[in-house]
Amino acid sequence: MPGVHQRATAVITRDTADTELAQRAAGGEEAAFEAIMRRHNRLLFRTARSILKSDSEAEDALQDAYLLAWRGLDKFRADARLSTWLVRIVANEALGRLRRKPSPVVQLDAIMNTIEPDAPLALTEDTNRAPDRVAMRAELRKQIEAQIDRLPEAFRAVFMLRAVEELSVEETAAALEIPEATVRTRFFRARSLIREAMAGEIDLAMGDAFAFDGARCDRIVAGVLARHRADLPE
Repeated sequence: MPGVHQRATAVITRDTADTELAQRAAGGEEAAFEAIMRRHNRLLFRTARSILKSDSEAEDALQDAYLLAWRGLDKFRADARLSTWLVRIVANEALGRLRRKPSPVVQLDAIMNTIEPDAPLALTEDTNRAPDRVAMRAELRKQIEAQIDRLPEAFRAVFMLRAVEELSVEETAAALEIPEATVRTRFFRARSLIREAMAGEIDLAMGDAFAFDGARCDRIVAGVLARHRADLPE
């Protein structure tokens, strides 16, 4: 059937819709899922990183989440955004890893109405300043990442999705499966803590927080594809 063959080998471009990529990947087209990963890698890595506070753990969680998503693409419905659906899977995988750790984990809703007593102190450490502006911004970026890591667990993922990835309140609520009012409250408190620590300079390096370079993107994609191929029947 020429039509079927043409669809399976259709060229993938930047304009190829997520819904089409999802359908093609669900049908077994590896290139379509690779395109999905490369398109959403930064957002999803930052989601996992905001929860786990570790680059290596975030990469591992993201690869596991990708494989879960790939196997469950037949459950994806086009009435939702693919990115939101993927963020939910990644967040659940990362939170699951936190719960499996032997150290006690504070549940997300446990501090909804309170802020850890030592949080303001932890967020007011001195920031080293370099005379050169480029060096100063690099240092500031590191400080922002450190301050985000110091946020209470309830606020980190919300802040990362809203402030760094610029998702809307509705998208963040859907991705994390929490009420929109909760998103607004957590984001306001997280931003207040960080602004208090970083004064007015936080916006200078916000877009560079948790840099996602090409090497990390390639490593995650290669890892997922290798594991997927290993699971295929011979």
